Amino acid sequence: MRWTISIPVLAAALTGGAAIAYAAGFTLPAPPKIAFLYFMDKSDGGWTQAFEEARVKVEKSLDAQIPFVEGVPEVAGQITPAAERFIQRGYNVIIGTAFGYSDTFKELSQKYPKVAFLNASGTTNGSNLESFYGRTYESQYLCGMVAGGMSKTGKLGFVAAHPIGPVNWTINAYEMGAQKMNPKATVTVIFTGAWNDPVKERAAASAMADQGIDVIGQHVDTPTPQIVAQERGIYGTGHHRDFREFAPKATLCSSVWTWDSFLSPELKKVAAGNWEPNPYGAFPGIKDGGTDIACCNAVVPKEVADKVMAERDAIIAGKKIFAGPIKDIAGTERVAANASLDDGGLWKMDWYVPGVITQK
Repeated sequence: MRWTISIPVLAAALTGGAAIAYAAGFTLPAPPKIAFLYFMDKSDGGWTQAFEEARVKVEKSLDAQIPFVEGVPEVAGQITPAAERFIQRGYNVIIGTAFGYSDTFKELSQKYPKVAFLNASGTTNGSNLESFYGRTYESQYLCGMVAGGMSKTGKLGFVAAHPIGPVNWTINAYEMGAQKMNPKATVTVIFTGAWNDPVKERAAASAMADQGIDVIGQHVDTPTPQIVAQERGIYGTGHHRDFREFAPKATLCSSVWTWDSFLSPELKKVAAGNWEPNPYGAFPGIKDGGTDIACCNAVVPKEVADKVMAERDAIIAGKKIFAGPIKDIAGTERVAANASLDDGGLWKMDWYVPGVITQK
């Protein structure tokens, strides 16, 4: 995932939820031709590879060939020509995969009003542009349950990149899931200050193991925390993809992207015409195909797995993870009783629930 430290709040939060509507739905003037711009290498093992795996599934779902270009950095001078090369070849649906594409995709959508644009983890939207991201707190809550159910010490760890809303909600949800299985469970968090830094991730995970932590979760891009967990004879839970690929003995489950489940029906809407992008961006959860849990490693007892999958069913049926009353570690009420945190509150989240211990 690609965000800056000063991530802006979604438009819904900025406008207080005021209604935004476009004059009319968007219709392509020609049959859809889809192309992807990848931020990193398609085999990066995490964020980008999840999109590559989704692209292959979307091709089969739509019976279409979908080309891509790899390694397009979050720089307007490289995003624009990469997109325009596809547009000049007749491609009229461009899908980006980085927060840093947001402003450039907005400019491109205005320059090319007959082309549809979608961008993962973006923050800009328009009549022919839709950003999208997943409700990862749902899948991380479930992973927290697995971690809490498998920990012998009740001491969990979490290697995270930056203390921003989309990371903080995964940390809090992880702890809440763990406490559902073990009310005394704690989650110690170390922020690496980078999305993809295996050296810092190894140092953080190793420090956790040294402290007696016996399950390590993560919201960073590489599988390094899982590899360290396996080396140290403890457990972990992954992020982005099923990290049992890298640490089959240690990784109990993973919070995974299921982008094909969102993109296939969304692209069919684009192809059908009169497409109406969500003015605040799409924010799918487990039910709508943004994220899910890859569960579980064979070492996870059936009793634990059954409880996790029952909660997954409850989430699909409408269960709210951040339902009140919820207080933060200072005792301040963050969500009132009989209420739940709205999307604006999620994106602005700068607080932690009791049981979370943050370290630099």
